[in-house]
Amino acid sequence: MTAIERRIGLLFVLFIALLAVGGIRAAYFGAVRGPTLRRVAASQQVSVVSVPAPRGTITDRNGVQLAVSEPADSLVADPYLIKDPVNTGRLIAPLVGKPADQLVNELARAHTGFVYIARQLPDDRARRVQGLGIAGLSLIPEMRRTYPQDWLASQLLGTVGTDGSGLSGLEWSQDGSLRGHAGVRRVVKDALGQAISVQDLHPTRPGHSLQLTIDANIESKTEQVLQQIGATYRPKRASAIVMNPHSGEILALANWPLVNANDIGGAPPAARQNGAAVDSYEPGSTFKSFTVAGALEDRVVTPQTSFDLAPSIQVADRVIHDAENRPAVTLSTARILAQSSNVGAITIGLREGASPFSSWVRRFGFGSSTGSDVPGEAAGIVPKLAQYSGSSMGNLPIGQGLAVTPLQMITAYAAIADGGLLRAAHVVAAVNGHRVAARPGRRVISPATAASLRSMLQGVLAPGGTASQVSVPGYQLAGKTGTANVAINGGYSQSLYVSSFVGMAPAIDPRLLALVVVDEPQGSIYGGTVAAPAFGQIAAFALPYLRIAPS
Repeated sequence: MTAIERRIGLLFVLFIALLAVGGIRAAYFGAVRGPTLRRVAASQQVSVVSVPAPRGTITDRNGVQLAVSEPADSLVADPYLIKDPVNTGRLIAPLVGKPADQLVNELARAHTGFVYIARQLPDDRARRVQGLGIAGLSLIPEMRRTYPQDWLASQLLGTVGTDGSGLSGLEWSQDGSLRGHAGVRRVVKDALGQAISVQDLHPTRPGHSLQLTIDANIESKTEQVLQQIGATYRPKRASAIVMNPHSGEILALANWPLVNANDIGGAPPAARQNGAAVDSYEPGSTFKSFTVAGALEDRVVTPQTSFDLAPSIQVADRVIHDAENRPAVTLSTARILAQSSNVGAITIGLREGASPFSSWVRRFGFGSSTGSDVPGEAAGIVPKLAQYSGSSMGNLPIGQGLAVTPLQMITAYAAIADGGLLRAAHVVAAVNGHRVAARPGRRVISPATAASLRSMLQGVLAPGGTASQVSVPGYQLAGKTGTANVAINGGYSQSLYVSSFVGMAPAIDPRLLALVVVDEPQGSIYGGTVAAPAFGQIAAFALPYLRIAPS
């Protein structure tokens, strides 16, 4: 055997030995380690992910979009696969809105295989990131909630969390309808983490749409008016509600300071609350209408009943004056309401008696939720009859010593405007195209008493009334001013007030009802000068806009 033949033989033996070792190793990995390795490969290359369903669209009564869902993606990274964190951070920083040095730190976390880089990237920016083709970056499909009108009714609409669930406002209270059902998707990735196969195992079911009673144009005008109040009087807060008193439909529900729904985190926590439903305040003279209503219904007084009123009245240890110093006068029930006489209202309340008075307060819905669908509605604070002190009938009939919400106040006034029927206000008109059935009202006062009150409330805006400077050409208005000291530490501030006005038009058969509440205005404090003109501006826009015929 030649040397060449021996060398060939040795090479053949070596080849056979290597082949045997490779075969044994392949058999080991296939038979012994195979199941484990298959599980590891599947965990790295195959994933089953949840695909969030689009939330239902929220629109106003005319179809104007207030809240919509649009495709978005969360950008995630596998730091093990990121070869150049510095360059990667520099490339994606302008697309995800983060500083490049912060991204470098996140991408260099070698101790983990999964890092969220950005949540809910808009679809166009997500596609640009994907177009960079950087190994180790991948996108998880999500939905992003946006608010096309930005500031409009933002506290009422509320917020949605990054997980797609409602956190506040209608987004929270109507979450069961809006949310829909997520789908299931199977994704297969290559060694670089790029998707090579996508299969929808279960399709998503979008959430139901929501149509509101809100009118975007009236809402916008109301918010503009509150913005003017904010600029002029620099109050702590302000709220306004506009309603159709015959149906209980809320046409506008506004709060100031305004909040951008697309940047809710940029607003202070107090401004994010829907103050029109959750804030409690002492109503002051706007409450006198209900003192008079109970006395009229119980036939204790008539609109023409005359009272000889001293400059002040003492109840237990309290001495109460009217807002302005005056001599002794004789006023009818109607003039007591028009001139907002504290002494007169207390005199009527005392004639009525504490027990009937307390009963009427409860019948008008104060001290409990109105039953509306406005989320987060507070109950207010109203003392029970057993809690009355000797001086209670010296402050309760004039709207002090109890707290109400703006929503409670306008709901109670709607009963006066609607012939004595008290009905819950509502803001949801339809769900997924199906109209929400209106709830019937309950009678609290007779149509005659309601008509008498509307007639008397016209005097508030007539010469000599507390809002005589407010008018809307062509329309007869009715309403009531309120100016109440702010309660502080068991007493009352002598420098802080809540100014309010509630008005209706046309006065004989109201089709529009609006309430404006201004908390702690600076400069002027009276409801007739701060809140009543705001009502006039809202009514001057809304009445012709709604094609409500002049009086």
